[in-house]
Amino acid sequence: MTTLDGFRVRGVLPLLLCFALVVTAGTASAATITIVNNDGAGEGFNDPAPRAPIGGNPGTTLGQQRLNVFQYAANIWGSMLPSTVVIQVRAAFNPMTCTATSATLGSTSSNTVHRDFAGAPYAGTWYVQSLANRLAATDLSTANPDMTITFNSTLDGGTCLGGSTWYYGYDNNEGANVDLLPVVLHEMSHGFGFATTTSGTSGNFNGGYPSIYDRYLYDEATGLHWYQETAAQRVASAISLTGLTWDGMWGLQRARLWLNHRPRMAINSPPGIAGIYSIGTAAFGPALTMAGVTGNVVLVQDTSTVTNPNDGCDPIVNAAALAGKIALVDRGICTFVIKAKAAQNAGAIAVLIANNTTGIQPPGGSDPTIVIPVVGISQANGNAIKANLATGVNVTLGLDPVYLAGMNNNWRPLMYAPNPYASGSSVSHWDVTMTPNTLMEPNINADLTSSVDITSALLQDIGWGIDPVVATTLALFTAEGRSDGILLRWQFSDPADVAALRVERAPAPGGPWYPIQTELSREELTTVALDPSAEPGTVYFYRLVVTGQDGKPVAQGLVTASRSQLYTGPAVLAAPRPNPTSQGATISFRIGKPEFVRLTITDPSGRRVRTLQQGMMPPGEYTRTWDGLTDHSAGVPAGVYFVTLGTSEGMKTQRVAVIR
Repeated sequence: MTTLDGFRVRGVLPLLLCFALVVTAGTASAATITIVNNDGAGEGFNDPAPRAPIGGNPGTTLGQQRLNVFQYAANIWGSMLPSTVVIQVRAAFNPMTCTATSATLGSTSSNTVHRDFAGAPYAGTWYVQSLANRLAATDLSTANPDMTITFNSTLDGGTCLGGSTWYYGYDNNEGANVDLLPVVLHEMSHGFGFATTTSGTSGNFNGGYPSIYDRYLYDEATGLHWYQETAAQRVASAISLTGLTWDGMWGLQRARLWLNHRPRMAINSPPGIAGIYSIGTAAFGPALTMAGVTGNVVLVQDTSTVTNPNDGCDPIVNAAALAGKIALVDRGICTFVIKAKAAQNAGAIAVLIANNTTGIQPPGGSDPTIVIPVVGISQANGNAIKANLATGVNVTLGLDPVYLAGMNNNWRPLMYAPNPYASGSSVSHWDVTMTPNTLMEPNINADLTSSVDITSALLQDIGWGIDPVVATTLALFTAEGRSDGILLRWQFSDPADVAALRVERAPAPGGPWYPIQTELSREELTTVALDPSAEPGTVYFYRLVVTGQDGKPVAQGLVTASRSQLYTGPAVLAAPRPNPTSQGATISFRIGKPEFVRLTITDPSGRRVRTLQQGMMPPGEYTRTWDGLTDHSAGVPAGVYFVTLGTSEGMKTQRVAVIR
């Protein structure tokens, strides 16, 4: 497990100014973010060790590459946060905890907190320094930077986390290493106020007053917010697993747009334990689908006589029984990836990893060779399944057709509230069940990018007053390098706010920017654009220039990707997106050689209702959009349909559900 931080609130500290890197974003409301280099000569940001430029980062020394990543992160936040007061971020690289299996990547503290200042929206309420300065329109603590961030320098030694090191590129191509960019964005977010100043173990307010963050922490058991509760009630909600949620308007709205359907385990039999259960999806392996994967459960047995013989960390002895079944394995001793790969090699069609403590732990790690679904389940559910294996347990792993991952059934996003309380992580992060993974979860995830996802919405709730065009309208913006170009996806929380839009590309985050032509399609509320002119191997940066109804163009978002080399592997048909769909779906496929391709939609009886592609195509990746119509432009009725890709290699099929 790689932990992102332990957030702390400190009193006034002396200013240690060694070097300042000033980053100013380019919009009218942009904040100026100053990086205060707190490292000594020859270390951290000043490390002279030579490095080759990587992933768009032009730095040629280790220290410069570190500073460049900070500048890139500051550009992202600076373009969104409105403040007339300079935001100072004191930062350093120092040794921190780092073992073979876990590490603390970074830690943040707000150097001062303030209440009852001129311009404070709520009396008797703490605001972190950067936010208080923004609201007061003056620096309330001139002797102190707004926050102090420390990053783990031990990681670059390659002696922990299995040899992983920091990755200093901008393109999120970290592989088995740890991407520094989202970690910097994460830590800065704490310094902007994504944290409580209230003790989660005693429930006591800091100095007798709640924080602005507490105003939106909602206890599902009491129906009260943290600032309204007793200390004992706050303590109980901090370890309630799924009982602590966020109740801010902007966070609620953005979470509904951002999060995917909730993964779930349906135990089909025996009747005594049949029902729907929560699960956590792995950071590796294929995504779950609406149709899901169904099978009988078999407990892994390995050769261990010293440790747990059901943890899959030693050679498996019941491979024959696991073939074609869903493997159940206990958490512990070895990594999630090792367990999953061992079960896959034994022939399992999916893996359940039962936790060894309370709650659900989504399996982390990275291994592109794992091609079966892997999920984490609670210790209690794992024990219930084990107790019924003698009579047979059949389960389906899939997606809930209604509810979203990381939100409760009342449509409020979950905060991280494990039992026991995790100091530095509990309460001040989103819950780990969010899918896709979000920036402010307590642990790093390989699918994080330069996106600030739903984080900016929470900051809007606590008072940052982020420009609604820049931060509340653009709900999604991603870039994906493919062999046919770079695929961009974006979504607005209210498309009616957007009068006009253009896509711009640049060779570096600071420009120069040029408008480009793209091939557009739709995935319900999401716009999909392909940039086919991108050259393979070159890192590109993208932004959207959005003209609102007021006629003012504003640059939004910053994502980066590089086009991959020409695909030469077997034909692949990806799952349709979104699924289920009410308005249409995007279908992606790839072929590794010139092929006569037939891409069709058929109903359950096998009758073809739509032909999306028919003819010769060169090798590459392709995307086609089905609008839910037949070849005769009639809308299809609700139901399950089959997408079929026909090539010389045979037929490949995916399901898509249409809802009306």
